[in-house]
Amino acid sequence: MLAVARAALLRRPWVTLALFAVMAVMAVVQYAVPAVVEDLMRQPGALSDGQWWRAGTALLVQSSGITQIAINLSALLVVGAVTESVLGRWRTLAVFLVGGVLSHVVSLAGWSTRGGGDSVAVCALVGALAVTCLSSRNALGLPFKGAWYVLLVPAAGMVLCLLHNNHGAGLVTGCLLGLVLAPRRSARAPRPVAA
Repeated sequence: MLAVARAALLRRPWVTLALFAVMAVMAVVQYAVPAVVEDLMRQPGALSDGQWWRAGTALLVQSSGITQIAINLSALLVVGAVTESVLGRWRTLAVFLVGGVLSHVVSLAGWSTRGGGDSVAVCALVGALAVTCLSSRNALGLPFKGAWYVLLVPAAGMVLCLLHNNHGAGLVTGCLLGLVLAPRRSARAPRPVAA
């Protein structure tokens, strides 16, 4: 798997690099101006107060501090690059944004009304990548029997949703988006050359 991630990073995943840059800049901003975190993260009662925009801005701040920043930025770089190599630039961006925002909407609606971070969007990328690997043979160049553990991603998403964990919402949303957005392979497979 490390070889897959390394190869994906060498392909210049521009969307992933841009998202990484935005999140890195926001990490610096949140430490330079700590009030930014409170201003942008999810807050209890935000939806009833008409602050629907917090579902998007909560992606930009890491409310748990430096450990969350380190983990989320690293995960975004690796998972984003691999997803972008499989789904392409615009599908990756769509999954990140839609999955992240919907997860924060679910959070604001009652699952976890206070907080922020892009880990839910990274989970959406994981979900989309898993479903794409399951529906497209060798999307990562791995034989299915060697990648059986990919089935654990949708299962983990469902369990986390039952526990009202917003990361489950990201995984499940990503899985659904993966079904819709996965690049389609040609229906007609090339015929083998006769010997």
